[in-house]
Amino acid sequence: MPEKAAIKMEAKLYVGNLPKSTTQEELNALFTQAGEVTAAEVIKDRKSGECKGFAFVTMSAQSEADKAVSMFNKYSLSDHVLKVSLAKPREQRGTTGPIFEP
Repeated sequence: MPEKAAIKMEAKLYVGNLPKSTTQEELNALFTQAGEVTAAEVIKDRKSGECKGFAFVTMSAQSEADKAVSMFNKYSLSDHVLKVSLAKPREQRGTTGPIFEP
């Protein structure tokens, strides 16, 4: 009898108010305490290479993401109080103003 493959539903988290010195390794180590981290992406400034103050962390399951929110929302990291929540889907980027044709 073949086993049914478990369907994993990953959940993406928004992590805000990060110190500029935050690295992906630090973020990964922190969130691993709540469960399996499948991705950790620190958003960096193009010029300085420093963290822009936010990141996205993908957890392997919704339950782990919920646990991470409860563990790390309002968590103090280097005197910064983190804001952790489920990431909202990215909206389509398009033109918001009038299009001028020659």
